[in-house]
Amino acid sequence: MESGNVAWVLVSAALVLFMIPGLAFFYGGMDRTRNVLNMLMMNFYCVLVIPVLWVLVGYTLSSEPFENDFLGSLDFAMLTGIGIDDNGGKLATIAFLGMFAAITPALISGAVADRMKFSAWAIFVPVWSLLVYVPVFKWVFGGWLGQRGSLDFAGGTAIHVNAGIAALAAVLVLGKRRGWPHEGHPPHSMPLVMIGTGILWFGWFGFNAGSALAANGQAVQAFMNTFLAAAAAGLAWIVVEWLRDGHPTNLGAAAGIVAGLVAITPAAGFVSGASPIWIGLIAGVVCCYAVRLKTKLGYDDALDVVGVHFVGGLVGSLLIGFFANPEFFGGAFMKGIFYGGDIELLLEQALANGAAIAWSFGVTLAIMLVLKKTIGVRVDQEAEATGLDLALHGETAYHNGGLG
Repeated sequence: MESGNVAWVLVSAALVLFMIPGLAFFYGGMDRTRNVLNMLMMNFYCVLVIPVLWVLVGYTLSSEPFENDFLGSLDFAMLTGIGIDDNGGKLATIAFLGMFAAITPALISGAVADRMKFSAWAIFVPVWSLLVYVPVFKWVFGGWLGQRGSLDFAGGTAIHVNAGIAALAAVLVLGKRRGWPHEGHPPHSMPLVMIGTGILWFGWFGFNAGSALAANGQAVQAFMNTFLAAAAAGLAWIVVEWLRDGHPTNLGAAAGIVAGLVAITPAAGFVSGASPIWIGLIAGVVCCYAVRLKTKLGYDDALDVVGVHFVGGLVGSLLIGFFANPEFFGGAFMKGIFYGGDIELLLEQALANGAAIAWSFGVTLAIMLVLKKTIGVRVDQEAEATGLDLALHGETAYHNGGLG
């Protein structure tokens, strides 16, 4: 790998790492005052345990050899045989992919907010990463799904659909928050939410453009697509709010931006021109309505992980079947319907997401049920009422009175 490309991959890895405190602020601001530190801890725990797990076995099982259909090998466990030849390009790539592995389970934390035991979370994160994230990542990138022709540039299926449907399985086992949905749970700090959104948007340029693994034209286009889709989705969301509810909200703008970022993630290196705007607009509208399904269907996805990450990732992935433009990139992937292709790519996208959904939902459900039967997954009523910050961590975020 050329030194300039190595530099870009390293910078991108740092940007993705920066997304984790951004996600913590985003979720933390939406959470209640008495649980905000617990939410921050759930996110930061992922970046404590997953990098170690990634180096031990995660990377080699998910990526080596690249052409394995279902799972890698243990040939590169504990970075065995990984040197710094080729300007350290391989090591830089491992670090970059490790950041993806760390942020993926952190996404799930928003769904289980306010009631999950931290001890259960501490076990869930590494187990889920090994049993769910690693195989799905392998299938999508180099494995049987990728070999069939499905496309996922930066993790729409492997990360967002995967984590989003896992969040649904987790909350079905965990149950509803005390008082939900009759008792309101508004964000305790919208400024914190907006700061988190800004950090996520900034870091997402590394997430998507860095996935080119080179400082080249595809990276530049992915950068532009990330910028446009987020803006379009945020705009679409607040327009829907304005027409439906009579006013646009900061929370809607923030959620829309994230929905656009999620939706463009699988398509970032495969679409061009105005396509990211259309993808963002569609994702913004669909996700704006999708987040309301939890009340109608009765699942308590506390911070809308299902409505934004699962639905947004699925929408973006399926839209590749319409907007993929291989001629623009000089690539060998299939054309989208709007660029002269047939429905084959759309069908492959549907198959890839269907496989990821089935595996992730089933295995996550099993993990949560085992935890429930052994150590338990939910805090007691007293801890839930007092707040998880004091009950689980012995500290509070604010000392000027009041429990949100």
